[in-house]
Amino acid sequence: MNIILETKRFYIRELLESDVDGFFELDSDPEVHRYLGREPVTDKNKLLDVIKYVQKQYIDNGIGRWAIIDKETNKFIGWTGLKLVKENINNQTNYYDLGYRLIRKYWGKGIATETAKASIDYGFNVLKLKEIIATIHYDNVASNNVARKLGFEFIETFDFEGDLHNWYKLENK
Repeated sequence: MNIILETKRFYIRELLESDVDGFFELDSDPEVHRYLGREPVTDKNKLLDVIKYVQKQYIDNGIGRWAIIDKETNKFIGWTGLKLVKENINNQTNYYDLGYRLIRKYWGKGIATETAKASIDYGFNVLKLKEIIATIHYDNVASNNVARKLGFEFIETFDFEGDLHNWYKLENK
């Protein structure tokens, strides 16, 4: 296992094709997709394509979302990490976005905060980023709370694909 980061409870590593079953448990859950366009995945093969796409981001951009692996069970429980956003979102391009997503049975246990903090530390201390952005659906109370707990500053609310989202920024000080 190629571990990139480690927290008290988790290994954080690159996504592998062998993560597809856990990834499917995550992304086939309609509740997980409530604030993500409401289109849960129904085909594992599409997730293999997503994993390959993220692996290409590692090569092209030196960063991408990472798998969260429980140290006790060695199971995939979700993903965390930074990605370079090259598309125009909220009139911004070429910024580093923090993201996280967990299988529902792991919600409410501080995992998003713990692993996102490790990702932020990596971004600031290894990649030497000046700032990290987080875009979170307006109604996603839990994720908005995580961003604030991590020290992100609310900048504005904006429309993204017909839904309101909050734009947050965290500066490297």
